[in-house]
Amino acid sequence: MYSAVILAAGESSRFWPLNSRHKSLFYLMGKPIIWWNLQGIRENKIKKVFIVQSLTRDIEKELKKIKIPGLKIEFLIQAKPQGTGNALWQARNFLKTPFFVLNADVLCSGEILKIMWKKIKKGEKAVLAGQKTKTPSLFGMMKIKKDRILGIVEKPKKGKEPSDIKVVGVYFLEPEYFSFYEKVKKGPYDFEDALSAYMKKRKVTLALIDQPEENTPAFLKYPWHLFNLRKYLFDKFLVGKIEKSAKISKNVIIEGNVYIGKKTRILEGAIIKGPCYIGENCFIGNHSLIREYVNLENNVTIGAFSEVARSIFEEGASSHSGYFGDSIIGKNTKIGAGTITSNVRLDREEIFAQVKKERINTGLRSFGTVVGENTFIGTNVNIMPGKFIGSNCKIGSNSLIISNIEDGVLFYPKFKEIKK
Repeated sequence: MYSAVILAAGESSRFWPLNSRHKSLFYLMGKPIIWWNLQGIRENKIKKVFIVQSLTRDIEKELKKIKIPGLKIEFLIQAKPQGTGNALWQARNFLKTPFFVLNADVLCSGEILKIMWKKIKKGEKAVLAGQKTKTPSLFGMMKIKKDRILGIVEKPKKGKEPSDIKVVGVYFLEPEYFSFYEKVKKGPYDFEDALSAYMKKRKVTLALIDQPEENTPAFLKYPWHLFNLRKYLFDKFLVGKIEKSAKISKNVIIEGNVYIGKKTRILEGAIIKGPCYIGENCFIGNHSLIREYVNLENNVTIGAFSEVARSIFEEGASSHSGYFGDSIIGKNTKIGAGTITSNVRLDREEIFAQVKKERINTGLRSFGTVVGENTFIGTNVNIMPGKFIGSNCKIGSNSLIISNIEDGVLFYPKFKEIKK
């Protein structure tokens, strides 16, 4: 009987401004991402899971609210954020037989594990999932000979890629791995260094995910990666249904695959065009348009005469009239009337975002904003494409947001930013 280790102790710093908790606790279709991961593990008949979390124990607190029958889960602690290798090291005393390792944000773990099982059943003792990528500089890239992995090059520079196959974040290893880990120099990439040392002595086999990245999204680094995860869930798991306690007024138009949760109210003249997920206790105002891959978690309010397209609103977020395209709004954020998220550049080129002082090409031609938790945005605010607003901010009316706003900032158009 094999067990699995889920690594969920990282700081998720590149996931700002949605990183008040571990990124795997972000909700999509009514469940945190790590829940979808655990469901995939359970479907593959793995019954014991060790979850390595940080001292905040945020993973443990959240999962205790959600039942996952058929899985025995034990929680371990990584006291300091010392990387993937150190996180896995916390589980070493519990792993006496071969085991799986998964990053916490692997949404499609069920599909990936099925591909890996085919190799394991043929007698392979160490297997890594891999997938072709167009952005090798973001990943560990595999050096491969036929189906054997010879090494891993972490985030190679352009022209230095050993192949076009990235490490996905799902591994099948023997306990012997830990003896190699003990010998490598400790640092940010000691997990990969130990794997490379292991590969020189033992055969490690590639399990190739023969689908495009967007069809099997196994990666969540930046906030905009949530759009691919949402699309995957909608296309694979969304089932159209209107719960009996939902109240749908006259002249409401509902088209396509749409789920509407318990006690949600939709007022006259609203139009819902699926696929869409609308959670419990939501409110959709008169003559609003909700269209195309919109995910509204519980207790979300969308005011009258709003348009929401391809966006994600976390629990308790609310807006008055306005346009919200290709955007992500954090928990309990309140948005005033007339706010516009500009989601397309004038030249229609790809949109760049700034993360940790680094300018990054998102690869998207439609991308609005990402707003953190508990932020208040006044009336008639215009947010330029790819600009982020942090948590616990207050954005004054008539503001034009042309650069990121850090956490805890009071921002008014006639004044400079004021840290609280």
